[in-house]
Amino acid sequence: MKFYLGGVYMTLELFLQHLANGISLGSLYALIAIGYTMVYGILRLINFAHGDIFMMAVYFAFFGVVTFGMPWYVSFIVAIALTGILGMTVEALAYRPIREAPRISILISAIGASYLLENLAIVIFGGRPKTFPQVPIFTDMVQIGNIHIQKLTFMIPAVTIALLIVLMYLINKTKSGMAMRAVSKDFETAKIMGVNVNRTISFTFGVGSLLAAVGGIMWGLKFPSILPLMGVMPGIKCFIAAVIGGIGSVTGAVIGGFILGIGEILLVAFLPELSGYRDAFSFILLILILLFRPTGIMGEKISEKV
Repeated sequence: MKFYLGGVYMTLELFLQHLANGISLGSLYALIAIGYTMVYGILRLINFAHGDIFMMAVYFAFFGVVTFGMPWYVSFIVAIALTGILGMTVEALAYRPIREAPRISILISAIGASYLLENLAIVIFGGRPKTFPQVPIFTDMVQIGNIHIQKLTFMIPAVTIALLIVLMYLINKTKSGMAMRAVSKDFETAKIMGVNVNRTISFTFGVGSLLAAVGGIMWGLKFPSILPLMGVMPGIKCFIAAVIGGIGSVTGAVIGGFILGIGEILLVAFLPELSGYRDAFSFILLILILLFRPTGIMGEKISEKV
């Protein structure tokens, strides 16, 4: 079966292969976007260092395998744990001391933290691209009919859905999640009710960083070339995904990630002459969302406190 679109004849098998790749990429965007939306939901703060925390996770996993000779599964677990600690450290050093300061000060601190991590990575890890270790259990190909798809393409959405279920349980069914929801509504009232605000915010940064670490490791497996600035564009796109879905909504971040990932892949598949504008597609989509639905797909209007 063939169909014609955008100057391209495409078989159903090829379309399904592109769709699978789009879902896989969208899953990665979703995992990283959740970190943005969790932090914004509590602090009303865009953590611009989030993409660089994602980058650090990839390097932690890389050096665990290559330099320290760890088995890949041990290295990945250690990298995820270190990334969670890094996220909480960034919150404690860059955001907590100026939490009561004007929003512009917190924004400047977030940008400063991002540049610090990028340049620190260049100094420590070097500026040359490195090749992320490939694990056959993830990178081997699977043939379904005439379609050849990497195993990782199936694993990424499965991991994303599993982590989303765990996260929703954490937010809605546990004391820590209740504290997170209370702090997101009102700092002062949460304090009066006995919530440890600092610990709750630190925990939120840690969880968001853990998700970014999982996304980063899978990104390294899917796109093996890694370098210190690799988190910049994915970080921006995942922020866009969070805005599309409704920043502050975990479910919305996942929806936005899938929309962005599938849209990018299908754009290149059906309109190959526009492949050079793949990144521009994300920004055009962001502009359209801001024009016609500023709160995003799942977002709600937030009234400003006077």
